[in-house]
This record gives sequence, structure tokens and C-alpha cells, in this order.
Amino acid sequence: MEGEEPTIDCLSNPSFSIDSEKNKLTAGKGVAVACGDGRGVAGDVLQRFQNSLTVKVELITAAYIYFRPKPSALDRKPGTPLESRLLGSGHELKHPCALFSSGLGNVELPRKLKKSERKPWVTSINQLKRRARLEKQERKVVQEVTLKPPENGLLVKGLVPVAHEVFAARAVLLSCVSRIATNVPIHVCSLCGEVHVGHPPHKIKTCNVVGSPTNKEHSWERGAVEHVMPLVESFHLYDRLGRAVSHNERLQVDRIPAILELCIQAGVDIPEYPTRRREFPIYRVAGKIFDFERRFPKDDSSCAEINSYGFWERTQKSSEDGKSFKLPYDDDNNIQGHAVRGLAAWEKMRSGALKLMEKYAVQTCGYCSEVQVGPKGHRVRQCQEYKHQMRDGQHAWQEATVDDLVPPVYVWHVRDLRDGGVLIDRLKRYYGKVPAVVELFAQAGARVGENYVGLMREDVALPELDEEKLVV
Repeated sequence: MEGEEPTIDCLSNPSFSIDSEKNKLTAGKGVAVACGDGRGVAGDVLQRFQNSLTVKVELITAAYIYFRPKPSALDRKPGTPLESRLLGSGHELKHPCALFSSGLGNVELPRKLKKSERKPWVTSINQLKRRARLEKQERKVVQEVTLKPPENGLLVKGLVPVAHEVFAARAVLLSCVSRIATNVPIHVCSLCGEVHVGHPPHKIKTCNVVGSPTNKEHSWERGAVEHVMPLVESFHLYDRLGRAVSHNERLQVDRIPAILELCIQAGVDIPEYPTRRREFPIYRVAGKIFDFERRFPKDDSSCAEINSYGFWERTQKSSEDGKSFKLPYDDDNNIQGHAVRGLAAWEKMRSGALKLMEKYAVQTCGYCSEVQVGPKGHRVRQCQEYKHQMRDGQHAWQEATVDDLVPPVYVWHVRDLRDGGVLIDRLKRYYGKVPAVVELFAQAGARVGENYVGLMREDVALPELDEEKLVV
């Protein structure tokens, strides 16, 4: 490759678009532009291309790459409008230049919101206003409105098996993460709370909070499972269609994991957390709900176990909260097997929760991380985020996403564990990020699926420190 100009297959690469009239080539997302002397990272990148259309890079700007064809490209057979209408710009580069794209494209993480910004709406605000106007018109007409499950209080029979799968996947996931966390170290910053999976922790200077050092380096300490899988709780509702939890009842109603509450409302029966199962649907007439079923059916527990607030108080907690779930085929020495099962359980839990949330409503605050499983949010005044004084401490409820229910903690991805190198700040734009659970299982030997390939950025070549200054 020495002594030759770099080449690129522009016609067969979907990440490039050519505008022959303006004489420029636009590079899309996932394109890395590397300059060098034909050796090192630039030479490795150049070996990936085939000789289809040979061009000579002339001028690189922030958005476009101007070029002109080399003489060898003019000898190709005519047929493409590019070969006959390209013009040169007259600018020469000091170093050869190579362009590389994986074809898959890198996936950008969601932008971190400011404290004054609200979470994006799942349903557009105009559609919500249109829906509210239609409901207001329906309330003026005195007629029965037919409700479908689960709005009428009945279960969606097709989603009951999905709820049991999510419940079982959560138990397997907790067991696998607890087991692997004893072998793969988890680090957390004591100042900003950033998490790093693996040893040694990275040297990327992103600690920018009150009290952090001027060089923005992290103060690492040993983390635990709750830093990889943060617990999101929700109030447990005996009747999901009943009244919302008030501020005075905040200490008398049990708070359980939100994913567990979603499974209970979708059909999973847990003796420690009973819920009301209706046998007959409710009716809605002129905006009012009519429930002709008895308040406590015969198959429920006796009324002696119900206090004045209508909620159960039991001292015994479920086994999945107090102890780790023990699998019958557990082998403490098979760490890779735990990682494979845990990664499959993670995918099954998130995909199943997404299916349940299509029917069963989940609410979240637009400014904080509070979540309430049910058709409406609670009335507890505990929000301390942006302009909470104007809401009297109440939450700004909106439709939740699966990331609100099961939040993924994104950490820097370590490519090669055998190398033992530390992630440094100068090369942070070449590193990828994945959820901490996925990174934990990946370092334990599990093979990560294609869903996280764009986030991991393993197809981006890492330059050496002496080559990094030559990268555009």
C-alpha cells in the first residue's frame, strides 16, 4: 500500500451520497475519516476497500468532502454521470486520506436533558389535545361507551403468558447479575454516580458536578448490583381502576418494583401483593364509571385482613425481593453460562414489558424518575424538580416508555479485555456505550446481539496516540 493514493468504493457504499452538480460527496452517520501516512490505522482502513471508483480527496470541511477523479478513474467505462461531470477544486492535502464506513452506522445515545427540559412525549401533544376534545364531546352524550380490556377492568388474556414470562425473566436476570457481579468488578463515582464495568476503571474526564475536581476526573469506589440495575418503584394498587393514591396515604401503601407491579396488573398473582380481579366489566356512561360487581368478591381474602384504608399489610415479603432466585441448573463455576442466560433474560424482560405497555398504561413524571403503573398517576406531592412549586409538589404525569420502567445505565464499552488498556480521555470519541447489564454479561463471555452493534462501535478503528492528531 505504500506509495499509492488511498482508494474508496464510493458507488457501493451506502453511507456516501454524491452530488455531481455541486462537486461534493456527503458522508453520512457512521463514517470515520482518517488521515495518515498510509501506515498504522490509515493503512488498516485502506485494506477494507476495493478498486471501484478511485478519487483523490481535495478539501475536507465540516459537512462535505470535495474531491476530483484521479486519471486512473477516467479510464473506466462511461456510464455513470459522476465520471463525466466532476471538477477539481485545486486544494491539496498534506497527508493521504481514507474514509471508512461499516455500513451499519453508529447509533447515537439520547441527549442528556437539562433540568429545565421535559422528557419527550411518546404521543404528540397535538394528538393528546385532539383526543381530549373527542372525549369531552362524548361525555355530553348520555350513552354507554363500550370499553375493551384492560380499560373495562378485565385482563387481556393474550398477555397473561407474557406477564408470567417477564416475571420469570426478571428473577433469572437478578440471579445472573448477582452471580456475575462477584467476578466482574463494578465501579461507581462517589461524586457524579457514573458507573464503569470492569477493571481498571476508565480515565475519561466527565465528572462535572458540584464538588468535582477541576480536572473532572472521577473518584471511583466499588459498586454493587443496584448501580447496574437501578430500582424503579411504584405504588401497588389493589384496584387499578380505583382512585389514585393521595398524599396522606403515601406511607400506608406498599411500594414495589414497577416491573413487578406491571406483571401483577397483567395477570400474575402474588399472595403477598393481592389485587382485584373482576369477573364482569365496568361501564362508562357520560364520562362516569359504573361498577356493578361487589367490592370484594367471594374468592378474595376476608375483610378482616383489610385495614381502614383498603390495603393489605403483611410482614412477610416475597422470596424474589429477599433472596436471589436459585436456578435448578446453577453452576457457580460456569460464569459464561450465567452471562448467556442473563443476557437472554434481559432481552426477554424488556421486549415483554414493551408488549405489556402497549395495553397497560404506565405513567412517569416529565421531570423526575417517578413511575406509577396504572391509567393515572398518584397525587403524592414529592416532586422536587423543575418548577415543582407551580404544581404544589405534584408530578407532571405523562406516558412512560420502557426505558422509564427499566432504565438502562449506559457505560463505556471495553473492546478487548486481554489488552488490559485503560480508556483514556483523548480517544473517547472512538469508544462506544452500552447498557451496564449488557456490558457486564459481555465481559463475562456472552455474545452481544446485533441490537447493540451500533452502540458498541467495535467497527471503528482506534488510532494510536501519535496518529490521533491526524484524524479529521
